[in-house]
Amino acid sequence: MSNRLFQSVIHQMKEVLDRAIGVIDETGVVIACSELVKIGEVRQHIREEMAYTTDMFVSGGYTYRPLTNSVKREYVIFVEGEDGEADRISRLLVVALSNIKNLYDEKYDKGSFIKNIILDNILPSDIYIKSKELHFNAEESRIVFLIKFYGKTDMMPFEMLQNMFPDKTRDYVISVGEHDIVLVKEVKPNAENREMEKIATNIVDTLSSEFYTKVSIGVSTIVDNIKDLARAYKEAQIALDVGKVFENEKNVVSYENLGIGRLIYQLPTTLCEMFLQEVFKKGSLESLDRETLMTIQCFFENNLNVSETSRKLFVHRNTLVYRLEKIRKLTGLDLREFEHAITFKVALMVKKYLSSKNNKY
Repeated sequence: MSNRLFQSVIHQMKEVLDRAIGVIDETGVVIACSELVKIGEVRQHIREEMAYTTDMFVSGGYTYRPLTNSVKREYVIFVEGEDGEADRISRLLVVALSNIKNLYDEKYDKGSFIKNIILDNILPSDIYIKSKELHFNAEESRIVFLIKFYGKTDMMPFEMLQNMFPDKTRDYVISVGEHDIVLVKEVKPNAENREMEKIATNIVDTLSSEFYTKVSIGVSTIVDNIKDLARAYKEAQIALDVGKVFENEKNVVSYENLGIGRLIYQLPTTLCEMFLQEVFKKGSLESLDRETLMTIQCFFENNLNVSETSRKLFVHRNTLVYRLEKIRKLTGLDLREFEHAITFKVALMVKKYLSSKNNKY
């Protein structure tokens, strides 16, 4: 926010007010005042006092009030006097300067610019024009993390992420919902997906250990142009949605690693139902008990290796072969054959997807 803009407004108000008014920034310095000699004064004790009050307070012949009601009170306004008139003027000053600040940020703030891009609130033709106005490098490599918070927190989710990524020239923390925060982060052009997942994992671990907060994170692909951030945001959304169905045990899901789950998620449910009906005999899938399904899962996890699977399940090789044969008779699919195994794996994922949609399957 430009200090000169605050000063311009206060200077105009000086003509109609007979009291000194001004603004203190987050470092405790007076950055704008109707009495020019006071600009540059340090009032750090006011910043400290403001941390313990939710509204206004009076001190040393002045009335103080935060410019916003957020946890991070970037600016504090002050009015000369401790009477009711000073209180009234301080309220009016908050309304006026808050509205001016919001309009200024909307027009010139890079964070607001990024938010408009990812939410498709700006025309593609206007993106380059706006980026030039803001001196914004449009061709840096960036990635989008969509962070979903669960449960109540002592701090606002936005504040938590802003504290973790304070570099506002490279990282942009954007609130897109009460429990959803987007982190648009500048990365190296040759960065690999596992490095991005490591960043996401560090966020999860930090929020869990320091703030006792549970989150899930969807990770997009890396994009090289600012206009592609909207697509990256959608990728992060899809990663969270698909992960919820197929990888619900994970709290970090990368779009690049969704595999066939991403394709299934985009299929119409009617097509999925037809596929299950064609693959399985009527009722054959439902006839598989929990032990059999665990056997199948272990068999897939061990790359269809009978010996390794039997060792992991602590059963004799012949017992596993017997179970696989039983599955073949019930479903018509022999999991020891690669094509049959692929069909069965996809069918189980389709069933899981339909279950997430509260389907009859």
